[in-house]
Amino acid sequence: MMSAVENKSRDVYVVADNIVSPLGKTTAANFSALQAGHTSVKKHIDNEIAADPFVASLFEKSEAFYDDGIKDYTRFERLAISSVSEALKNTNIDVADEKTVFILSSTKGNVSLLETELNSTELNERVSLATSAKLIATHFRFKNKPIVVSNACISGVLAIITAMRLIRSGEYDTAVVTGADVISKFIVSGFQSFQALSSEVCKPFDHVRDGLNLGEGAGTIILSANEKFANHIKVLGGAISNDANHISGPSRTGEELAGAINNALKDADKDAEDIDFISAHGTATVYNDEMEATALTLSGLQNVLLNSLKGNYGHTLGAAGIIETVISLQSLTQGLMMPTTGYRENGVTNVVNVCTEVTALDAKTFLKTASGFGGCNGAVIFGK
Repeated sequence: MMSAVENKSRDVYVVADNIVSPLGKTTAANFSALQAGHTSVKKHIDNEIAADPFVASLFEKSEAFYDDGIKDYTRFERLAISSVSEALKNTNIDVADEKTVFILSSTKGNVSLLETELNSTELNERVSLATSAKLIATHFRFKNKPIVVSNACISGVLAIITAMRLIRSGEYDTAVVTGADVISKFIVSGFQSFQALSSEVCKPFDHVRDGLNLGEGAGTIILSANEKFANHIKVLGGAISNDANHISGPSRTGEELAGAINNALKDADKDAEDIDFISAHGTATVYNDEMEATALTLSGLQNVLLNSLKGNYGHTLGAAGIIETVISLQSLTQGLMMPTTGYRENGVTNVVNVCTEVTALDAKTFLKTASGFGGCNGAVIFGK
C-alpha cells in the first residue's frame, strides 16, 4: 500500500466537468447564458417554501433531472446523478476501478424530508448525507466507499482540495467530485432568521448590497493524476482555515481567509503576482464581502480582477464552490471573464477590482475562495 504522505510532485489534472442549474444542463449552456448576461435569480411565490415572496434561483418543480423508474431517489439525489452522468460522458473513466473515488459535497442534502416525513429511525438514516452518497455511488457502480464533505459554504472548495490531497497521496488516482443542494423551507427560514436574504437580485461588493439570494444547482469536476491528461488544467494547490469567530458571523479582520489564500499560494508554489483572476465567494451580505475584500488586500490581491456569480446562480450552498470553479475553468480556457451581476459602485472599505462586463483576458492561473458559517475558509488555485 502506498504511503499516505502527500506527494506534491504528483500533478492533479482536470479531466471533465458539468453544471446543472436553472441556466442550463451543461457547462457550455451555462457559460453561454452568462456571456449573454442571463440570471436565473428572480422573485418566487411558493407557500411550501416561504409564507412571503422571496428571491432565489430555483428549478421548475416539474424538473425531474433523472428517473430510471426503479430507484426511489430524492430530488437532491436525482440532481446529483444528472450532473455526474453528464460529466462522465466521453471520459472513459472507470468508476469501478479501486483507485477511483466519489466525493459528495452538500450542506443540507435531504433535509427537506424532515418537513414531510414522520420522525423515525428510517428517516434519520434516509436524511443522512452518507446514505445519499452511497446511493449515488452505487448507481454508478463506484467500488470504493464514497466520501462526504459537508462544511457549510466552503463544502465545494473543500471537496476539491480533499480530492487533490487524496490523489497526491497516491491513495486514489481519480476522483469524481460532485456538489449539490436544493432549496427547502428549512433552508429559507434559516437564512431569514439571520435577516440575510435580499428582496432583490443580490449585489456583491456593492455599496447598497443588503443580503444574498439562495439557489439550486449541482456541479461536478473530475480530477486525475493520469498522465494522459497532462495537457489539461491542473489543481495547483489549496488550503483551508477556521477563524472560530462566531457561529454565523465572519472574521472581523479577514486574517484567517488571508491565511488560507497565502497557504494555497505556497502550496501551489505561486506568488500573488501570478494570479490572473479571482472567483470570489461574494455573497453580497454586508459582513462577508467586507471580510473577503480585506483578506484579498492582506494577500496582495486587491488589484486582481475578480467576480462573484451569486447574482446569476444565487448561493447554491454545497454546490457553489464547484459551479463557480467550473465557470472559471471555462474563463481560463476561453479567455473570457464573466461579470458580477448587480455590482454598480464599490461598497467595501478595501477596494477590490470587480469585473463589471464580459472581459477578454490572457490568463494562466486563477484563485477560487469561499467562506462559511462557523468561520470556515477555503482557497484553491488552478492553472494551465
